[in-house]
Amino acid sequence: MKETNDTMMQYFEWYMPNDCNLWQSLQNVGKDLKKLGINYLWLPPCFKSAGGINDTGYGVYDLYDMGEFMQKGSIRTKYGTKQEYLDAIKYLQKSGIKVLADIVLNHRFGADEKEEIIAYKVDPSNRNEVIGTYRTIEAWTKFKFDGRNNTYSDFNLDWSHFNGIDYDDKQKEHGIFRFYGKHWSDDVDKELGNYDYLMGCDVDFNNLDVVDDLFRWGKWFLNQTNVDGFRLDAIKHIRSSFYKRWLHDLKAETDKDLFTVGEYFSCNVNSLINYLQKNDEIDTLFDVPLHDHFKIASESFGHYDMRKLFEDTLVDKRPSKAVTFVDNHDTEPRTKFGIVGKRMV
Repeated sequence: MKETNDTMMQYFEWYMPNDCNLWQSLQNVGKDLKKLGINYLWLPPCFKSAGGINDTGYGVYDLYDMGEFMQKGSIRTKYGTKQEYLDAIKYLQKSGIKVLADIVLNHRFGADEKEEIIAYKVDPSNRNEVIGTYRTIEAWTKFKFDGRNNTYSDFNLDWSHFNGIDYDDKQKEHGIFRFYGKHWSDDVDKELGNYDYLMGCDVDFNNLDVVDDLFRWGKWFLNQTNVDGFRLDAIKHIRSSFYKRWLHDLKAETDKDLFTVGEYFSCNVNSLINYLQKNDEIDTLFDVPLHDHFKIASESFGHYDMRKLFEDTLVDKRPSKAVTFVDNHDTEPRTKFGIVGKRMV
């Protein structure tokens, strides 16, 4: 096992100020980062999200708005405008740094209107178990994207494009509600019985219209941005067959060797290996089991057996598929910019 020269940097943190300046700042640091040995820069989600300029980008509202339309109170995202994003990518690439876009497809937030939907409430600790009988709820599930006015796409979203939500506005009740006539995807992580549902309006990857639109969007996004690869968010909650086809189609659209790293947040290395076996289009996964070992060791007050550090990790079992990391925006509040990982082979 040896370390490659590929070093990835996460160039953001959760609590950044909403000064809309991140994309512009990248035009001043590319060459310096390259001198430090950074080969890949992982940028945060560029999409207009429910919280407008206060949103980190993971509460996605409109995938086709990268800071171009007046939606959610601003044209800019937290990090800047679409043109600033595109300019930053070009500058970094000219500096010899490849850019990874953060892709968030699992859920949506910030719907424009409510709808009445028949739904079942399910047990949050076992999403396969229904609590009680079906009932009519009110859910924020209608996305009209009026500010974009059908630019780039006329595909709008309503309840039929999702399979569940976490709030009934009719009874002001929080919970997990699966829509009548819908089912969770089978090909997802089995934690909590079935971990299809994560948060917000859960995108229904069993809906062919949804899948077709995401295929169109992926090609549009790649052509618009010319990024060098993707960090794929929350893949344990999305059927593996979707990303296998999605990545295959995108790779056929470009002469680039698109690099992909997936966030499959599980400490069970066998779950990661199982996903890699199902999806041979993905290059790497973050080595979450190794991160867990780091955490346990750091809290052991010197009593951790360092000989076991790599046991049952991706570095141990599938080193060529592992991106190691110590902390990222999900694991350590107030973490500043830092090197996330190196690919191990």
